[in-house]
Amino acid sequence: MSQNNPLVGWEVDRSQIQFVGHDLERPECILAERDGTLWSADARGGVVRIAPDGSQQLIVQSTVSTSGSSSFENRYVQTEGSLPNGLAFDADGNFLIANFGTDSLELMERDGKTRVLVDSIDGKPVGKANFVTRDTKGRLWLTVTTRMVPWTRHVEEMTYDGYIALIDDRGARIVADGLCGTNELRFDPEENFLYVAETTARRISRFEVRGDGSLSDRETYGPANVGGFCDGIAFDSFGNLWSTLIMADRLIAVTPDGDLLTLLDDGDPDGTAALDKAWEEGRVTPEIMAGASGALAPWMASLTFGGPDLKTVYLGSLRGTRIPYFRSPVAGQPLIYW
Repeated sequence: MSQNNPLVGWEVDRSQIQFVGHDLERPECILAERDGTLWSADARGGVVRIAPDGSQQLIVQSTVSTSGSSSFENRYVQTEGSLPNGLAFDADGNFLIANFGTDSLELMERDGKTRVLVDSIDGKPVGKANFVTRDTKGRLWLTVTTRMVPWTRHVEEMTYDGYIALIDDRGARIVADGLCGTNELRFDPEENFLYVAETTARRISRFEVRGDGSLSDRETYGPANVGGFCDGIAFDSFGNLWSTLIMADRLIAVTPDGDLLTLLDDGDPDGTAALDKAWEEGRVTPEIMAGASGALAPWMASLTFGGPDLKTVYLGSLRGTRIPYFRSPVAGQPLIYW
């Protein structure tokens, strides 16, 4: 299969990378509509709509506050204020928001009206809500990175306190616990398997999905260590699972055969080497994390396939102010709209 894989031997041509958007704040997750409209999470407490002609509009949530300070400590360590992280469309085209700042799953209508869907499970605070997606049955799946406060303690101590929650007509419940830095999750086209990035463990895990939404038979998918802190993941139509490596600012893919391909490397070699060494020795700190970053999409966090043929790849980031994009030789797996 590998010899027919369009990604084998292919790398992103840096000269062909273009940018969209301007003056964005923490554009962590991006949604691409069929007509070319983009929606980007924004640290000012909402989303930015970027029209096909490049014009943009900030839509601020009505019920949450933002932080008065933009310092690295306050915004990225203490996560003060609203920090929309993972985004998904609900059945009506509004926005499901996993909010890393308010520690909750929220629903924001297109005019900014916002309400909290889940802020506790089993009587306990949710923790660092990271990503949300919707399956074809209308169920919501939420990842929580950690329950530690501040969340960076989790990276320093390598805690296995992340989880996956399912929200359906029975309410919200934890269906997989004891994960290490739970981040983005995706399904295979038939929704028989769920794939999730365990960022701090530097691996991608796979679960079998049962009819009632329970998860079983966890296994590591691909390499035991993908070479960095895997963050965003997305399938292409060939079956390759793409992933961003945040802070190393590298884009990789795991083939259906389990091989690892490097598609783009924009990281700072010295900063990345220092971070890798600290991770191996169990001494990662926010300061070491801050020292590793690239230029195209600083702290590259997510990837989204868009465009009419789903071959345009958009890169989200935590410290960028615009969105890089480029053409892929293979289309992405279609997302669920409404």
